[in-house]
Amino acid sequence: MIIDLRSDTVTRPTPGMLAAMHSAPVGDDVFNEDPTIIALEEKAATLFGMEAAIFCPSGTMTNQIAIKVHTQPGDEVICHRLSHIYNYEGGGIAMNSGASMRLIEGDRGRFTARDVVSNINPNDIHFPITSMVGVENTCNKGGGCYYDFAHLQAIGSACKQHDLALHLDGARLFNALVETPETAANYGQVFDTISICLSKGLGAPVGSLLLGTAAHIQRARRIRKVLGGGMRQAGYLAAAGIYALDHHVDRLVEDHQRAKAMESILQPLPFVKQVLPVDTNIVVFELAGDLTNEAFIGQLETQGVKVVPFGPQTIRMTAHLDFDDDQLTALEQVLKSYSLSTAG
Repeated sequence: MIIDLRSDTVTRPTPGMLAAMHSAPVGDDVFNEDPTIIALEEKAATLFGMEAAIFCPSGTMTNQIAIKVHTQPGDEVICHRLSHIYNYEGGGIAMNSGASMRLIEGDRGRFTARDVVSNINPNDIHFPITSMVGVENTCNKGGGCYYDFAHLQAIGSACKQHDLALHLDGARLFNALVETPETAANYGQVFDTISICLSKGLGAPVGSLLLGTAAHIQRARRIRKVLGGGMRQAGYLAAAGIYALDHHVDRLVEDHQRAKAMESILQPLPFVKQVLPVDTNIVVFELAGDLTNEAFIGQLETQGVKVVPFGPQTIRMTAHLDFDDDQLTALEQVLKSYSLSTAG
């Protein structure tokens, strides 16, 4: 048995999803003639109460397109220092948009409206123009934590007051939505653009969506073309996205329950220094003593368990659609046997 906890991107399409993909009507999306892609984009835009959406290969592309939509070369983007757009998108803000970044400290990837206002540059030719704020919810490097929605509303108000665009990297937004009373449409009222990923917790094989005004998305289509993101008969992939939105959102609670169980298993183990609070499907923990990532990951791999390094002596495990209760039981046995071997 292989237990792959490296990410919630490692899942395989379910039989129902494969059937939906197989029967999808398709066309050439660059000519805007793929009916399944059109249906997915309209479905997502309606869900969030936004005017339009565009289907792209990845969340990195949707984020990078949004940043380019909202900025001019030489502008500055405010985001948290743990944010995905800063850490994991290959320096794309500099390469694609020619913008600089103002990094905010905060609680596990979250910041406040006050933080935003205090980091806006003055109207002075010596400073770049602050033009956009990027929020990540849930925050990957923060251990899957999510915002209190009132804080997001306050950030939105501050951005409107200071004429700043507000973008949401919502790669795992649905993980937050199943844990809170807010709806997708509530988020559509706060943010100018929203990126959602279909290939993480929702289990689709490929794809993300960028949502915004009709004008934003028309501009996004031009940028997607320049980045090489125009696809042809990609309705087969869009069909997986429609199926995921229809069938795989509510079940995210199961992933969260298994992640909480992993937290409980890890906390008393002698090789674990601390575990970040588990709020959704991501488990981040720090190794104790002089135990290295390489040694720990290598030993787990010999037992059929795959995890990823997440910083110095830090490990991430992610619950997902293909991780079930039997695998959770097997994982517990592996971790406890590792504990016994290190204790001996």
